[in-house]
Amino acid sequence: ELVYLETFSTRAEAKKRIFEYIACFYNGKRIHSSIGYVTPNQYERTYRKTA
Repeated sequence: ELVYLETFSTRAEAKKRIFEYIACFYNGKRIHSSIGYVTPNQYERTYRKTA
């Protein structure tokens, strides 16, 4: 999604922005049906509590 919305000047800039996107938006706000309609961060917290 991010790469279609932005143009990057360098490969390093692209890597930085993609990492930020995944760490901040994707894992923190996007829900996923394969893990029970929660975010990856929520799923990981729940998993750690039960493990």
